[in-house]
Amino acid sequence: METKLAVPIAARNIDQAGEQIKSARTAGADILELRTDYLENLNLDLVKKLIADVKNTSDKKLPIIVTCRDKRQGGAIDYPQKLRVDILAAALKAGAEFIDFEYENFISIEGQEKIRLALSQSSRGRLILSTHNFETKFDNIGKLYRKILNVCPIAIPKLIYVANHINDCFEAFDLLHQTSAERIIFCMGAGGLISRILAKKLGCFLTFASIDELNATAPGQLTIKNLKGLYRFDCIDTQTQLYGVIADPVGHSLSPAIHNACFDDKQMNNLYLPLLVEGGRQDFDSFLHHALMRKWLNFRGFSVTIPHKQNALAYVRVSRGYVEPLAQKIGAANTLLVGPDGKLEAYNTDYAGALDAITTGMKISRAKLNGLPVAVFGAGGVSRAIVAGLTDAGAQIKIYNRTIEKAQNLAAEFNCEFAPLDDLKSLEAKLLINCTSIGMHPNVEATPVPKEFLKRGMTIFDTVYNPAETLLLKDAKKKRIKTIDGISMFVNQAMAQFKLFTDTDGNPDLMRKVVCDLLPAE
Repeated sequence: METKLAVPIAARNIDQAGEQIKSARTAGADILELRTDYLENLNLDLVKKLIADVKNTSDKKLPIIVTCRDKRQGGAIDYPQKLRVDILAAALKAGAEFIDFEYENFISIEGQEKIRLALSQSSRGRLILSTHNFETKFDNIGKLYRKILNVCPIAIPKLIYVANHINDCFEAFDLLHQTSAERIIFCMGAGGLISRILAKKLGCFLTFASIDELNATAPGQLTIKNLKGLYRFDCIDTQTQLYGVIADPVGHSLSPAIHNACFDDKQMNNLYLPLLVEGGRQDFDSFLHHALMRKWLNFRGFSVTIPHKQNALAYVRVSRGYVEPLAQKIGAANTLLVGPDGKLEAYNTDYAGALDAITTGMKISRAKLNGLPVAVFGAGGVSRAIVAGLTDAGAQIKIYNRTIEKAQNLAAEFNCEFAPLDDLKSLEAKLLINCTSIGMHPNVEATPVPKEFLKRGMTIFDTVYNPAETLLLKDAKKKRIKTIDGISMFVNQAMAQFKLFTDTDGNPDLMRKVVCDLLPAE
């Protein structure tokens, strides 16, 4: 079943609707959903005219879904049920291919008889019976699915719920996997974003995308530009192999853009997703367990970043997977591969990515790092990789961190000095590295090191890459201090990940171009 891409038309009047319909056609919509509950002064003639305009103004005949949503189920204007039912009946008569009505309202006698009559008098009209939960998962989504079909076997069931965590998506995936008829099942909210993309892989009848961010009609709805461009929607099929970046937050990550661009460049049937895994190790473990036990999802690899790099290593150890010696030494993994036997493999590409960025930026060989005084800010996964690399090279390292115990523990592992984040009076480093998320988008006005502590003769390296020029780097440049941005490290480690994922080389120039094009201009 080929999944259709439906674009909602959520306009206040006919003229506005016309503009939105034109934009949706141009962007590549497969179906138009006329959300008539957004129209002001709604009446039957208004809807008939809107449908006629769609049918008569283009060579490309796009199917139409007419929806007049109940306010309780996400409708915009609180129109009475009688008017809403009359609108749907009139839409069928005017030639709409689909009408969408709420299951809860359909099972009441009042609306059901009129809709059934209108359907019987339509040569091709279909009914979508929908139910939404804007708070959490359904108690039993499979049972609800069967109830909808029992009430109207020829209807297309539509079951949409908010995923308060990415792990809530798996019930929707399971129902899609277990069924094969026409059905619409996905999740709303940030946690449910991947379900909107994977709808096509799992044979969902349709998924939704908005014309732009301002015209989204549900939480977590992607724009048609991002769905088709960033997430390669037109290339997705049942055989698509999945990859993704596990992070919290994940919205800022440019990893999906660079990996998908390289997959596209190599014409690979792969898709890279943003995987928002909130919470700690238990939530992380649960996500990986859910993703890997469903082999039909075909997850083949993961990038891992803040705050889960140590969780990733721990998971692979416990599951008796392979841990490369470098990741073992660092105590953190930023790359997971799913082996042919289903076992996980853990790697760390931050190490080489960071050292290459440092030596290139400072125009020195690795040998010149021996004895170099270095201040490392942060004690998380990136810090561990960089401290391990610099320790191997013989650098003299002092670790600064807000939680002093973490700095102390990391320093003990690698025989370094440590200090609290605000103890900067004795800062005498030649190389200062920010490995925290301080200064990362959207908190761009923050810096881990106040400008008065930045001195001539230092080199300042910020591993944050969004924005490309953080406040820390701006402050350093004002003092004419040499800087290294996070893009270099990001591209270096991403290249190493791409090689692990695909056993082929990515395109570093393409990666850098994608990153620079997407980052906001200074």
